[in-house]
Amino acid sequence: MPSTGSGRVAQVNVNPRGGVPKHATPSARVAASGVIGDKQRDRRFHGGPERAVSLYSAERIAELQSEGHPIAPGSTGENLTIEGLDWGALGIGDRLRVGELLIEITGYAAPCANIAGSFADGLSKRISQKLHPGWSRLYARVLSEATVHAGDPVVLVRPG
Repeated sequence: MPSTGSGRVAQVNVNPRGGVPKHATPSARVAASGVIGDKQRDRRFHGGPERAVSLYSAERIAELQSEGHPIAPGSTGENLTIEGLDWGALGIGDRLRVGELLIEITGYAAPCANIAGSFADGLSKRISQKLHPGWSRLYARVLSEATVHAGDPVVLVRPG
């Protein structure tokens, strides 16, 4: 059972041409403007300081695979695939220490047609926060820049 408060980076993902899928890389520098070396196709909905980093759960990916979906780490566009956290317990305002990086969750990533290939029925709404709470990818802002490596510890730091 995943811990509520600590886990690790299972995979770091980028796509220098933009969009999905994002591909595994050993490490990436994460700045307030986003993950260095990663691009987004449509900046109206992706990227920017409030959506600098996209996160998803390795356990949720495994559960979706067991349902028959062809999802894989990075296929839905997350920059950091994280394992060991209680994904459903994370919410807006929670802070994560990822190695030396400090980020704050700012929102839930709405599913779109670009990630339809990760789902057996093509319906990306399977990871909609509104329809399936606790299954969404998350967006975060960067509070303290750093380079993130696969295997780095991830610790939940709730404000207050």
